[in-house]
Amino acid sequence: MKIEYPYTLEPQPEGGFLVQFVDLIEAFTEGATEEEAAFNAREVLSLVLEQRVADNLEVPAPSRTDTGHSAAPETVIQSAVLIHLVREAEHKSLADLARALGTSWPAAARLEDPKHWPTLRQLDRAATALGKRLVLVLE
Repeated sequence: MKIEYPYTLEPQPEGGFLVQFVDLIEAFTEGATEEEAAFNAREVLSLVLEQRVADNLEVPAPSRTDTGHSAAPETVIQSAVLIHLVREAEHKSLADLARALGTSWPAAARLEDPKHWPTLRQLDRAATALGKRLVLVLE
């Protein structure tokens, strides 16, 4: 699963570009250029996802809509959201994940905390416990 959320990029009559995320109505921003709009899109996406996790709100999986533009959140937020989405897709609770990892519920919950930087070993073990494989990509 790749965590990239599609967004629309609309030129504005007064100049600049408006960014609106397809899956997150509260996630929007703007930029004077397309490059600035893309940079701001990543920042606002990270903040919105972090806040949704903090408020215990639904974090939707990215849609497959092809708008031509997409953004990925910051790495630490991406890992937390990825573990959360995969765990839910597999119909596993945090307690199930903790049992599979042989750890406590709070330790398993930290894997879904965007303020916590898990190690690669922790992410790999969590992926395996969820029946997945951790793959790293540098872009």
